[in-house]
Amino acid sequence: MKHLLGLKDVEAAEIREILDTAVSMKKLLRQNVKKLPQLQSKSVITLFYENSTRTRVSFELAAKYMSAATVNVSASTSSVQKGETLIDTGRTLDAMKTDVVIMRHPMAGAPKLLSENVRASVINAGDGMNEHPTQALLDMFTLYEKFGTLKGLTVAIVGDVMHSRVAKSNVFGLTKMGSEVRLFSPSTLALPEIGRLGAKVMNSRADAIRDADAVMGLRIQLERQKGGLFPSLSEYNRFFGVNEEDLKGAKPGALVMHPGPVNRGVEMSGAVIDSAQSVINEQVLNGVAVRMAILFLLTRN
Repeated sequence: MKHLLGLKDVEAAEIREILDTAVSMKKLLRQNVKKLPQLQSKSVITLFYENSTRTRVSFELAAKYMSAATVNVSASTSSVQKGETLIDTGRTLDAMKTDVVIMRHPMAGAPKLLSENVRASVINAGDGMNEHPTQALLDMFTLYEKFGTLKGLTVAIVGDVMHSRVAKSNVFGLTKMGSEVRLFSPSTLALPEIGRLGAKVMNSRADAIRDADAVMGLRIQLERQKGGLFPSLSEYNRFFGVNEEDLKGAKPGALVMHPGPVNRGVEMSGAVIDSAQSVINEQVLNGVAVRMAILFLLTRN
């Protein structure tokens, strides 16, 4: 593939290749090897129209660890503020012989539009409420590393499903790899039609978590919501947040996951976030390894 725009159209074999490549990349990271030649002579630009810490920084580190020339472009300080269109921005970057553009945008479909108008490879770092493929891939890699396979796993995803691009990409990716995905959210934050994509929409948090191999919380995305979807953050935590009692219904040692940033005491209790079962910090390291793998595979092709 030339671009990574979403997991909807990525084959299971391609996902496996990314995960297997990430295994090698993580070994190098664990050995503290931070200067590799794979992207020498390549240029990588992160083009972010929305705020980000984890995704942007991990992509930049991944590129730099493999010796790429990297530049971060923020929409707030770019010519977008002067009225430049997305296509013109892309063509400008293309004229500079850019090899990879990593893009986050508030509008669904923006990375696809860009990919149709540039020679560079385009990686979707999150587009509106559509997809966030690299986050799902690092989630899948975390599970793959812990269990040795994705086939037959049960993954419970709890939280703001309606606004979550992470949930959608995980549904596409995990189901292709043979996992069962269960979703639960408050009715005002639900997306019933997501069941047609292969996920199981559950009626309660307990039903979603029961005998699950992993429990993933989703961030409350206040920036994408209109008011009135739930009374308050404290009430959300009381009725929908994942706590220690909930985890007792999952399989012993079930993984606790979250795409971050975590709102402590809202989507999950502090005790759950800091528990021995939590791999939230491990997901951050895995994000660098997975993004190194993606950059390597795209530029190799």
